[in-house]
This record gives sequence, structure tokens and C-alpha cells, in this order.
Amino acid sequence: MAAIAAISISSVAFALNFHPAFGGSFGPKHGERMSRSDSWNGSKFVNPQPIWQDTFGGLSRQLGSVADASPATGYRPSASAPIGQSSDLAITWLGHSSLIIEARAVRILIDPVWSDRVSPFSWIGPRRYFPVGKELRPTDVDLVLISHDHYDHLDRGTIERLAQGNAAFVVPLGVGTHLGRWGIPGGRIRELDWWESFRTDRIRITATPARHGAGRVSPFANKTLWAGFAIEVAGRKIWYSGDTGYHDDIAEIGRRLGPFDVTMIEAGQYDRTWPDWHLGPEQAVAAHEAVGGERLLPVHWGGFTLAHHGWTEPAERILAAARCRQVRLLLPMPGERIGLGDAGKSGRWWPKAVWRDASTDPIRSTLDGDDAKRYSSLPCGKGVRPRSAES
Repeated sequence: MAAIAAISISSVAFALNFHPAFGGSFGPKHGERMSRSDSWNGSKFVNPQPIWQDTFGGLSRQLGSVADASPATGYRPSASAPIGQSSDLAITWLGHSSLIIEARAVRILIDPVWSDRVSPFSWIGPRRYFPVGKELRPTDVDLVLISHDHYDHLDRGTIERLAQGNAAFVVPLGVGTHLGRWGIPGGRIRELDWWESFRTDRIRITATPARHGAGRVSPFANKTLWAGFAIEVAGRKIWYSGDTGYHDDIAEIGRRLGPFDVTMIEAGQYDRTWPDWHLGPEQAVAAHEAVGGERLLPVHWGGFTLAHHGWTEPAERILAAARCRQVRLLLPMPGERIGLGDAGKSGRWWPKAVWRDASTDPIRSTLDGDDAKRYSSLPCGKGVRPRSAES
């Protein structure tokens, strides 16, 4: 039995170390680079504000069903004209967190995922609701931003396609190890710590803090960093939150790098049993206000079912919170190219479905990983007050 167990463990270790889907291997060189980061504790990256989660409660909830967790079979958004036109900036949301930014002959991809499933394997894992609808042309891409290495943000198949072009990659610390294994030359990769910047003559990218985690094998491995990005291009300022719970540095992002013409903030795939991993709709609106955003495009929804809520719920809840706060929303259909000229045209393109409101299922991040201390809620879905504790 001992021999069988040893063989089994060795086989699993071999698969994790050598199967390309799991990305790069981390050796001494990786550790040397990481050790210069304030977020590296000697063996892994850590959040300045610890994360709380009810692991057992979360697993128990996943065993239950949820109404309208995904679109009805055959449903696809109807084609429509762009919301607005812009001479200096256009954005295409492809569903979930994949985005295309076009600005004065610069084309940027953010967390591009063209695969059908977000998984290390093509035969298992959450499946995409709708086809991407846009052809991936590597030679048309100038810059690729990757926020972290979870499968719904870093897709091996897409990266291998992009290796055929000449795009530069800007990624958090450690993520370049995966890219190198999948064919991206080291000279095209720039790794950033929080608050570090990458500049060209046309663009500036700054990695911003996030409260989350990383790992291709385990979400708690944290051998690579996670981040958002502040983007300055064509005289515009844009903030992409990446995956994050609410945290104190959100306001600091606004002070240092804002205000922003548009924010692209994750508002879906949340659960009350792990409120520090994702913002949820109401806290997304609060984060938008905290960084000084003018228009808000919610992301991290409308692509895959990764949490215990209806697929349209993030959009319905963020509509309610934004209406209360008089926040200007951009809610394009997946694949719809939009400009900033007609911001606020955010009619529902999705069908009616079952969803829970903020009073029924509130998502409030903890202050410092303490379940008894949360960012406090405000009336009328107003989100949170920074650094105010409620028991």
C-alpha cells in the first residue's frame, strides 16, 4: 500500500510540474525577484488585509441549486449598434473580464480568454455562455494585460495564439513564468509589483493593489502576484480593478492615479461566505466612487458561472446601486464596441431572471480578515464607508 501511495503522489506531482496547462515552475530565480516585493513573505505573496472565508459554508452552498445560474439553452444577446462613438477611446467587453481597449491606433487586450472553458482541460470546467464573437488576430494586438493567473483570466490557449504576434505583456510579479512556458519571449514580458509602472511613448500602465489570491493548481498557492491596472492612453485615464475584495488602498489608487474617465470593475462571481475575494455589485459602485470614476463598466459577469448566484444578478444589482448613487453606467452586450460619448445608455439586453437584491444577500468585505468587523453599509445600496467597522 505504501508503494502504491508513493507512486500515486509521484504521479500527481509529475502532472502538476510538467503538464503545460498548469504553467511555469518556480525556482530560485523566481524567489530572488519576489523577495524584493513588500507583499512577499518569504514563501508566497500575501494581502496587506487578511482574507476571511467560511470554507465549509461555501462548499455547502455549492451543493445547492440556484435559480437561473446560467442562460437558458439557445439564448444569445441580440446584435445592436454601438452605444456611442468616440474618436479617442473605444472599449469592447467580451463577457466576464475580457476586454479590448482601442485608443489612437493602440489596441490593448485585458485578461483575454477565447477558450470555451475556464479550466486546465478542455473537457471539464465552467463553460462559456456565448461565443466570443470576435476573431483573435495576434498581429493586431499591441499590449496584453493579465491581472492574475486564475484560469478565467489567464488562458493558455489564448496566450499560445498571441505568441504568434508581437504584443508586449504587462503582468504582476511571477506571471511571466507561465507566459514563458507557453511561448512568449522574455523580451516581450514586463512584470510589475504594486505601484510600479510600464511606459512607452503612447501609454503608461501602473499595477494597482488588489485583495485576492493566485494559483493555477491551488487558489491559495500565491506564488504569483495579483493586481489591477491604471491605464493612461490618448489623454484618458482608465482603471481596471482585477479581481479584488474591498480594501483600504482603493481610495489611495484614486488619490495617486485618478480621477478616471472610465472604470472597469469586477461586480460578479461573489458569495457571502467569501466576501473578501470579490467586491459584489454594491461595493463595485463604492470602489468606482472611491477612485474618482466618471463612468463605470462592470465586468466579471456574463461569461461563466463561478459563484452561487443567478447569472443576471450582478447587472440587476449594479443598476439599482448606480441609480441610487447617480453613477453613469456602461452596460454593453458581450462583443459590443462602445465609445464614451453616450455613457449612461444602460438598458437591459439580458432576459428577465431570478435574482436576489442587496438586502437579501449583502456582500460586505471584512476590515482585516475579522468576520465581526466589516466595511459598513450605507442606505439605498450606497456601498461602504472606508475604514468604518460594524459588528
